[in-house]
Amino acid sequence: MDNRRVFLKQMAGLTGAMLLPVMADSAKPKPEYDRVGELLPLRKLGNTGKKVTMLGVGGYHIGWTSERDAQEVMEVALEGGVRFFDSAESYGPHTSEIRMGKYLTPQYRDLIFLMTKTQAFDAKTARQHLEDSLRRLNTDYLDLWQVHSLYTPEDVDTRAQQGVLDVMREAKASGKVRHIGFTGHQDPAAHLRILEITKDENLFETVQMPVNVVDMSYHSFTRQIMPIATQRKMGILAMKTLADGRFFASKVVNDREVWTSTDPVVPGRVYLHEALFFAWSLPVSTLITGAENARLMREKIQIARQFTALKAKDRDKLIDKVADLASDGKVEYYKKIEA
Repeated sequence: MDNRRVFLKQMAGLTGAMLLPVMADSAKPKPEYDRVGELLPLRKLGNTGKKVTMLGVGGYHIGWTSERDAQEVMEVALEGGVRFFDSAESYGPHTSEIRMGKYLTPQYRDLIFLMTKTQAFDAKTARQHLEDSLRRLNTDYLDLWQVHSLYTPEDVDTRAQQGVLDVMREAKASGKVRHIGFTGHQDPAAHLRILEITKDENLFETVQMPVNVVDMSYHSFTRQIMPIATQRKMGILAMKTLADGRFFASKVVNDREVWTSTDPVVPGRVYLHEALFFAWSLPVSTLITGAENARLMREKIQIARQFTALKAKDRDKLIDKVADLASDGKVEYYKKIEA
């Protein structure tokens, strides 16, 4: 059995332990409800003591789509059982947080798990970002605040030296932030560096990173970061599960075509549900999806409700189907690795 198959089997074993709760006579999670309706299945958020829905709303798309579409996406997500909402002060910029503060938190703050991020490079800016985010989101606390978009090990060291991590500690101690984490999609080495410099205190409780079937074959966050994160009992937030739309034959943003492919991952090589099932079959707490309209949000909710874990051998086959696309820098264009 090769190393990849061993890795997938190990991750599969960890995934099962994240599902909450499980009925004695069924492998499917027992439904939970709140005043809006039935929730999507819940998973543990690492060692935080929290549980989150297996699907989350990506704030980037909330920030750039039309205001009407953004409102509908949030409403459809809530109706469909999603309770995890992602944002960042830079999305829009600020538009994502403003819209969530207008349409989401006034009525549903008590039901949702709310996360935003700061891309600050110094302590003063980080503190200002936190206050501004709280104001725009119309809330007095964040469930999760994350250091946003780490680029390289050098970037990690710079932000640490400039006091950004100290501000994260202060924010949690003050109660304005319940949990803290970090994100990045360019270089796994940046994640390795921040995990290294904080290992003695286990500072971070979550990590947000690309998790997809193409990632497994080139500069893989899944291979390099997921084992460490699970060992430390961190919540893993999956993003770029469809490579920011580049799994498809085309991608259109604001009526402008930004990507075309004659050999798309979906549906040419992998079905959409397989791409999502692949990520959910790994020990991720939630899969953050970008949906710029209600139709796309409904589609992801339906797939989430149909989820069945893939066996390691089936995931292995999916990886092989797209392995040749991994290193050309086109599908996972956001990975910027120096030779």
